[in-house]
Amino acid sequence: MSKRILSTLILWTITVVCFFVIGPDAAVWLLACLSGATQYEFYGLLERMGRHPFKKFGVFLGLIIILAPYYANKLSDSPIAGGIQSGIIAVTIVACCARIFRERQVDQRVETLSVTLLGIIYVPFMLNYLVRLIELPGEPEKGLMLVVWLVVTAKFTDVGALLSGKAFGRHPMSPVTSPKKTWEGAIGGCIISVGLGFALTHFARDAFPAFFTPLWGTILALPMAILSIVSDLVESMIKRMAAQKDSGSFIPGIGGAFDLTDSLILTAPTGYLLLGLLALGS
Repeated sequence: MSKRILSTLILWTITVVCFFVIGPDAAVWLLACLSGATQYEFYGLLERMGRHPFKKFGVFLGLIIILAPYYANKLSDSPIAGGIQSGIIAVTIVACCARIFRERQVDQRVETLSVTLLGIIYVPFMLNYLVRLIELPGEPEKGLMLVVWLVVTAKFTDVGALLSGKAFGRHPMSPVTSPKKTWEGAIGGCIISVGLGFALTHFARDAFPAFFTPLWGTILALPMAILSIVSDLVESMIKRMAAQKDSGSFIPGIGGAFDLTDSLILTAPTGYLLLGLLALGS
């Protein structure tokens, strides 16, 4: 537990420095690095299942998905820049199709294409919505606060569930996929997430866009908490299929990058959609 707490403090320090000391570009690169490491570990888990993805090539394409739209929109106001996001997946498919004809046996080509694209869509394409949140309000500083709110409500659900589960956990939520997770822990995690969602938007009200009031910060924290639990269970299922406890080992007490970002994969696009609807209605 002490290693987990220390790692959490260090990671949050890095996040605060990148987000609020250096600025949006550093935040985007931090997210890109986390996405790339997560995708690489995801491909490693697939390899343990006997699959054959393009690990390095897939991660390279994933970094393009994270970085290209951000810098295209930053450097140009033309409609072409705004359309980068919609066309990038198609170009990724083209690149993967071209690659398999040179690199794989005939009987592995479709499988390689499928699992490589799975990693691209499940990790960087989903996490890219955190980058898009930065641009959502039109003011990067306030967009960064939206990302912080989403990360806090998602990640502290896991922390709250861990503490609540240790104290009150009696009924397993998913005995086969993740035996240690309990319904009591999940409820406790959701309560903590909602409380932090309110506290963050209430005490830092002026740092958020006008449309994101403390009321909405509280209400929307609940679906973020629920989805973070589902996202964590999906990762647990993948690790169990790969017969691996953690996705990696370079973060003491936590595991790998996938163990760090798992709860953000489903919450990032959903949070972007909900906050985008709020922005449109304001």
